Amino acid sequence: MSADKRIPTTEETWKELHELKEPGQTFDELLTDLIQEHRERQLAERAREVREADREELTSLDELRSATE
Repeated sequence: MSADKRIPTTEETWKELHELKEPGQTFDELLTDLIQEHRERQLAERAREVREADREELTSLDELRSATE
């Protein structure tokens, strides 16, 4: 079930959204795309944070090999 909602924006924000919108694309489609891109950026950032934390906490294979030689 679809319900139309109004989202108040400033004129400047509306213009910027309009510039992002592709020909034939609805604002709903644009907002859906922007939400998806935002979630993907958040996921990528979280993955980067985990990778960096692992790097700081774990010993690299090269270090382990050097220690056993």
